[in-house]
Amino acid sequence: MSNEDTKSEAASFSSMSTGTSFNAGNQGLKIQQLFKLMVDSNASDLHITSGTSPGLRVHGEIVKVKTPPLTGDDTKRIIYQILSEDQKNEFEKRLELDFSFGIKGLARFRANVFNSKGAVAAVFRIIPSIIPDFKQLNLPNVLLKMCDVTNGLILVTGPTGSGKSTTMASLIDYLNQNEAGHIITLEDPVEFVHSHKSCLVNQREIGTDSLSFSNALRSLLRQDPDIVLVGELRDAETIEAALTIAETGHLVFGTLHTNSCVQTINRIINVFNADQQIQIRTLLSFVLQGVVSQQLIAKSFEKGRVAAMEILVPTSGIRNLIREDKLHQVYSQMQIGQDKTGMVTMNQSLKKLVEVGAISAEVAMSYSNAPEELATQLGMKVK
Repeated sequence: MSNEDTKSEAASFSSMSTGTSFNAGNQGLKIQQLFKLMVDSNASDLHITSGTSPGLRVHGEIVKVKTPPLTGDDTKRIIYQILSEDQKNEFEKRLELDFSFGIKGLARFRANVFNSKGAVAAVFRIIPSIIPDFKQLNLPNVLLKMCDVTNGLILVTGPTGSGKSTTMASLIDYLNQNEAGHIITLEDPVEFVHSHKSCLVNQREIGTDSLSFSNALRSLLRQDPDIVLVGELRDAETIEAALTIAETGHLVFGTLHTNSCVQTINRIINVFNADQQIQIRTLLSFVLQGVVSQQLIAKSFEKGRVAAMEILVPTSGIRNLIREDKLHQVYSQMQIGQDKTGMVTMNQSLKKLVEVGAISAEVAMSYSNAPEELATQLGMKVK
């Protein structure tokens, strides 16, 4: 797909929007036009599935494009426009496909193609071509202090669509500018593209540059890395390898789909068999350098979204609690000496967003893992 093709398609489709109808019928609908509309609408995601019109996620909510509902033939034709022959064959064999791609002059995208009720469907997420600056994202300075180490494990967690990849990319970019080492990323697929700055950067895509995370991790130490990013810590083998790499003097970043810092530590430990957990708790207590758990929340009084962020910095007390299997006490430890440690709980982050007028108290309550505590902090009556 050339840049000129994209411009031509976008121009011919300029009448389509979330507020106007596409009268030519779906036979003329091209995926490049939907990508252009996605960028113009400042949408984060594009959903294509049969039985309904394409959907754009704008400021956290799905908005339907005014086209006729797509049939199964429509979705296959539209989605297959972006796939190579190899990708079509892989999808038809495995019924799932993850990949990323860029369109010159438009944007970079991450894609997942799947089947729904026997028809081809897909979700495309836009990836900014410019990595957001740390200050642009309004990230707390404690995250930079967290990265000011030569080894250990830093975890960025949260549900799908919570901005984990963006936060991680910003931290890696900061290190890329301020360190002089070798960064290796293992991703499925590669999202943000990092250029060589003060560091050398090698980005490896699982399925293209390596057959699996476990294969890539096994050979990683022979590639002389200083900083390692593991796109997703998805199983015991991957987690154990990340812990070992962190233990051997490297700085490792990883992501998990967990909703709090304490839950993240629990997930890391509980993925292992009972007879391994003492060893894993001990290892984790030594290598852990920080956990960030975040949520992206639609603003209540204006367009846009805002991040609520819980941050754990392992003090000696927290490291002891991890070793001694007393994780239920970690939350209270996070609230001690916060001016010095920089730690913050999710409820404290939500409360601050309410106080600055970004979100309503009711919205904050719906995102809290401990709503009764938050209600007390906000001076609300507990129902």
